[in-house]
Amino acid sequence: MRSKPQCGINLNLILLCCFFIFLFTIFIIRSNFSSPLQTPSTSTSINISQADLSTSTPHSKSPQSSTPCPSLEQPFIPTCTKTPPSLANAIIHYATTNITPQQTIKEISVSSRILQKKSPCNFLVFGLGLDSLMWTALNHGGRTVFLEEDKSWIEQIQQKLPNLEAYHVSYDTKVHQADKLMETGMKEECKVVGDPRFSKCELALKNWPSEVYDIEWDLIMVDAPTGYFDGAPGRMSAIYTAGLLGRNREEGETDVFVHDVDRNVEDKFSKAFLCEGYLREQEGRIRHFTIPSHRARLGRPFCP
Repeated sequence: MRSKPQCGINLNLILLCCFFIFLFTIFIIRSNFSSPLQTPSTSTSINISQADLSTSTPHSKSPQSSTPCPSLEQPFIPTCTKTPPSLANAIIHYATTNITPQQTIKEISVSSRILQKKSPCNFLVFGLGLDSLMWTALNHGGRTVFLEEDKSWIEQIQQKLPNLEAYHVSYDTKVHQADKLMETGMKEECKVVGDPRFSKCELALKNWPSEVYDIEWDLIMVDAPTGYFDGAPGRMSAIYTAGLLGRNREEGETDVFVHDVDRNVEDKFSKAFLCEGYLREQEGRIRHFTIPSHRARLGRPFCP
């Protein structure tokens, strides 16, 4: 018989709670639609007319709707933004694999800081690897192109990640030719700035996809081709051509990153053809150079 009074108490308590929730909801709604006194010099008011509401559609979005942090004086207007596909793919890929990129987090941070400033931009990467999806995601909205020497590797990667833009390229150099190619690079024809396709320098890479030469690259990462044994192609021509592409842009500058500078070829060729005067930072095995346009200022020496 004690259950009835208990039921009555619970019913009264529920009704009381609903009443307070109703009052709280009314208070929130009135707070959102009431604007405090503002001065023109410190804030901007938002006016939404009935006409605006009647003409808007569920898919319409104003530029202001993407602002992540509205001012405190303005009512909070939630927005619905999907995760970019490149970022979503990267999260899924790296969350489901135990294989990590070859660069350390400190080395990756060097180029990711520049990407944060410049993206979306044009990003050229020598090499297609386990970190390729990461670079594409960090450059969301831009164009990221990969150049790879191993055609079968491209097919293998693109089976898993078909949205990556990669091209097969070939090299006609060998690591054991590095000293001879360094002497070649010191010749006068290798100091001439121009389109690599028409360069007389033996180090310039020619007959590659037109995208390589026609696009002005904001960032270039040299992390290929293979260069850890004498019979490998080595990165001599890749480093030289990256510098030439940066110098030949109409204006501005190109950030060039060279990985594995602990090796002899990457160390000497990056200093010689990307120039120590353009060196901005080194972290572990990666170097960051900033190459200015030589076309924008005629008479600029090959190296400062």
